[in-house]
Amino acid sequence: MTLAQRAFERLHAWPDLSAGPASCRTGRALRSVRDEIVHFHSDRDVDLHLTHRAIQRFQYDLGGSTAIRLVPNSRWVTVHLDCDADVDLLLSLTSIALKAHQSRPPADLAAGPSGLSGPAGCNYHRVTVLPRSAAGEA
Repeated sequence: MTLAQRAFERLHAWPDLSAGPASCRTGRALRSVRDEIVHFHSDRDVDLHLTHRAIQRFQYDLGGSTAIRLVPNSRWVTVHLDCDADVDLLLSLTSIALKAHQSRPPADLAAGPSGLSGPAGCNYHRVTVLPRSAAGEA
């Protein structure tokens, strides 16, 4: 079982999330009543839908993680799953995302051009993730 499959199964068991196809047409999604929260694109790459406020609040912590990729002006973060700790990070961030979406102000409700919250939907095809072993090499 891949790390993404393990994370999907654990998150799918949460009562606030239900499964379906990702609106970006690649992979599976888990959504809350209000929004798509997580897109599973591959065996290792997952996009997580945070609110603008949540990304601002945790920006320095997110940017310091080798598992996280941020795209400017996107409300999605990409999580690259290389180990069990990355799965635990994804689960923690999903909890933050659920809480942020449940309590977000009305100004954050505006949908982008794709119909999703955020300027361009998830980060699929907007992020290139290198394996950690190659990321430190020049």
